[in-house]
Amino acid sequence: MTQLKMGMVGGGTGSFIGDVHRKAASIDGMISLVCGAFSSSEEKSIASAEALGILKQRAYRSFEQMIKEEAKLPEGERMDFVAIVTPNHMHFPPAKMALEHGFHVICDKPMTLTLEEAIELEKIVHTSGKVFALTHNYTGYPMVKQAKAMIAKGDLGVIRKINVQYLQGWLATAVEKTGQKQAAWRVDPKKSGIGGALGDIGTHAENLIEYISGIHINELAADVTAFGEGRILDDDGNILLRFENGAKGVMSFSQIATGEENNLGVKIYGTKGSIEWYQENPNELVVRWLDQPKQIFTPGGNGGYPEASEYVRIPAGHPEGYLEGFATIYRSFAKELLEVQKGKQPSAQPDFPTAKDGVRGMKFIYAAVESSKQNTSWIKI
Repeated sequence: MTQLKMGMVGGGTGSFIGDVHRKAASIDGMISLVCGAFSSSEEKSIASAEALGILKQRAYRSFEQMIKEEAKLPEGERMDFVAIVTPNHMHFPPAKMALEHGFHVICDKPMTLTLEEAIELEKIVHTSGKVFALTHNYTGYPMVKQAKAMIAKGDLGVIRKINVQYLQGWLATAVEKTGQKQAAWRVDPKKSGIGGALGDIGTHAENLIEYISGIHINELAADVTAFGEGRILDDDGNILLRFENGAKGVMSFSQIATGEENNLGVKIYGTKGSIEWYQENPNELVVRWLDQPKQIFTPGGNGGYPEASEYVRIPAGHPEGYLEGFATIYRSFAKELLEVQKGKQPSAQPDFPTAKDGVRGMKFIYAAVESSKQNTSWIKI
């Protein structure tokens, strides 16, 4: 099997999301990490590279140096793509430079710091002809794939109502004042952007319901709040949704919901049936029918859809979760990249989130912030 070579921007020693990306990228054996600019500190970048078994000469002091030096290497030796796992304000610069130097990109979400950057980056992706993926990892779960397939086939009938929640409690206290790095940058608008929890987890909820339903949010009415003392950015929100097909919905997200861990849940109601899925119990998709008994589908279980079983790695009854969801994004991205390397054009609709989804996520953030400023008025996306 041809192994693709990955370079990484950010994700040095002690990074949560960098470690997640590295593990996920390695699961299917299609990708190997060969270089990185793991920190803005040259010393930390080199130390991180050593800890990861990366050659010292391929531990770079900056993403600019990495991209320039890797581009000089012969094809087959240099990295094939860049994984960007930095805080939001450092997504756009390395992504832009990598694409313009001929490298494919996989980036953590939200795509950029600002909407203007997102729109520009989508144009650069299109012009470059390179593959770009955004790690909305929850779209990678097998039961999410099945839910999407059921709706696309019309099994649930016409979709009329969509509810989604994403509830966490880790910011219920002022952890950003204790030196907790993950909290510190997320509450800083210079690094996070105009959305706090809205950008961090609200965009996951937005992307997930649009992915499963195949229906875009048309307009919204949002009430977002910063409950934490001294916080500028939101840590809680409730949003009414109107979809392009006439369906209505509700989104609730929070990072101050005391006691909650990662309670992401989706309910979608059609004229013939409904689906229900929770990230904390990802192996069960509950389906309720208008005129039949309730069904519970599991990955690899009897009656499962091929659209789901394609993404199942282990026998039925063995749990797959967070890392595997990320791994599915990486695997789909890798397959697409390999086809492009053979001379094919990038797919118009690959089965992973793209720059187009990234722009929609940023428009969602901006619309929700504007709506809340206008006393929860309706704003079109």
